[in-house]
Amino acid sequence: MAATPAADSRLLVIYASETGNAMDAAERVGRQAERGGCPAVDVLPMDSFDPSCLPSERFVVFVVSTTGQGDPPDSMKGFWRYLLKKNLGARWLEGVRYAVFGLGDSGYQKYNFAAKKLDKRLLHLGAEPIIQVGLGDDQHPSGYEGALDPWLLSLWESLNQTTPSLLPRMYDIINPDLSVLGDAKVEVIYHSSDEAQQDSNLLDFKNLIQRARSMSPSLQFYNNDKEPHYMLQMVSNRCLTKENSDRDVRHFELENPSSGITYQVGDALEILPSQSPSAVDSFIERCKLDPDCYITVMSFFATAEHEKEKLQYFASPEGRDDLYQYNQKEGRTILEVLDDFPSVQMPFEWLVQLTPPLKKRAFSISSSPLAKPNQIHLTVSIVSWRTPFKRMRRGLCSSWLAGLNPNEENLIPCWVHHGSLPPPHPSTPLILIGPGTGCAPFCAFVAERAAQSTSEATAPILFFFGCRNQENDFLYKDFWYAHAHDQGVLSSKNGGGFFVAFSRDQPQKVYVQHRIREQSARVWNLLKSGAAIYIAGSSTKMPADVTAALEEVICQETGCSEEEASIWLRKLERNGKFHTETWS
Repeated sequence: MAATPAADSRLLVIYASETGNAMDAAERVGRQAERGGCPAVDVLPMDSFDPSCLPSERFVVFVVSTTGQGDPPDSMKGFWRYLLKKNLGARWLEGVRYAVFGLGDSGYQKYNFAAKKLDKRLLHLGAEPIIQVGLGDDQHPSGYEGALDPWLLSLWESLNQTTPSLLPRMYDIINPDLSVLGDAKVEVIYHSSDEAQQDSNLLDFKNLIQRARSMSPSLQFYNNDKEPHYMLQMVSNRCLTKENSDRDVRHFELENPSSGITYQVGDALEILPSQSPSAVDSFIERCKLDPDCYITVMSFFATAEHEKEKLQYFASPEGRDDLYQYNQKEGRTILEVLDDFPSVQMPFEWLVQLTPPLKKRAFSISSSPLAKPNQIHLTVSIVSWRTPFKRMRRGLCSSWLAGLNPNEENLIPCWVHHGSLPPPHPSTPLILIGPGTGCAPFCAFVAERAAQSTSEATAPILFFFGCRNQENDFLYKDFWYAHAHDQGVLSSKNGGGFFVAFSRDQPQKVYVQHRIREQSARVWNLLKSGAAIYIAGSSTKMPADVTAALEEVICQETGCSEEEASIWLRKLERNGKFHTETWS
């Protein structure tokens, strides 16, 4: 299909982001193209672009992240399914020139898998690569930007050679003038509180803000298709770990005050948190804003010479590694950067443009709709860490949830989404492996099967759980043992079992993979009878170690080779009976 004249002068940048890094990288691609004089640049999230329109484009840059064990972000899944349609021929994207940049972590086995697969599929559909796929690596001293900078330079040089009219000011990309700043993309209009009292339109706007604040301070104004599925009330906030433990894991119960909640086991709940009120007040004070004003919506601004020099150094190629250490590694907020450079008085329009919106955070649901039709339970580790400069940092969403009081009215904007662990049929035996907070979805699985067992025959469950200490972080201890006794769904009488590994309660560390090997015969008997395997938890070494243990079980019980055992598990995965859900 021939490209339209408009597409000949347009650069389309499409991104699929999980944590926001791919979006930041995509916007950087767009800014550089604009600096180079590109007549038209559009930067869009992948789930907002109709893939059937792709053949009409001439130049497309894809920026995609890889999550978990080689999974694409949620916003990429629909787009990817469309590209896999069998009726798309080898010439479907003929005339389209593309480039792919991936964001990943070389510490994982399927490093940048989503970007590599996308690049290969576009090539098979007849598109022409402008340059080779770029692979950003979190393990690089400069993070993904260590690969992005040289990749972008190659991209612009290649485009300039073949289509110079697309980048008429190529020199400005290679040698940017840091003393020249473009126009802000947003306009800010200020309305005093007195105006709001006199203007009926502003008064309505003020009332709308007050209603939104009463529901959640973080709730923004969404299009109809992105409004929260539910506004849930927290009714329980309970600590699961021992008080003096170095970990804080909590059990939250959220309830719909007006009606039931539609979800299934294996689903995830996305939550939009609020910013800390003290941080908002500090931001307002630092930016010299009127807190009662209603609004309808870097080195260039520094006046102190030493601050200007440092910011210009950060913006240079030579300062890239130091900027990464200063900013990303330290997790600095915009407010902290402004405080570090007090002479910077940036116009609020640019602050609005540079400040990213709060992002939703997804958590595995740990309750069953059969057992709790009006509630959703979550098992959340309250995130905290020390930066290289020994500064304490806390996860925004988990800390915000931990600070909510169930006795106060706190309506939380929530979205329910299908997770990567599909709900099993009651007649399917299960082998569940979930150390730490990886047990969250399996609380739901066990509760669901217990509820099903009251009215129909159900298959047994083997569950392998792991934690550091029996006394400090044995999450849901009473729940597991209750279902492992008598005729419970985890009881040995019913062919199931509950096995726990306390890694630090003895000189030799013991993990879930050790318990799997110890129960080799039980595991194999369930696998022979058609069991499905579910793994959830940390995405570091655990999934690979558990898979290796399962391969050893198959070898030991059948006498087959390691290669044959690996093939057997891959076949199980293709048949939809081997599922993994991991997180960093």
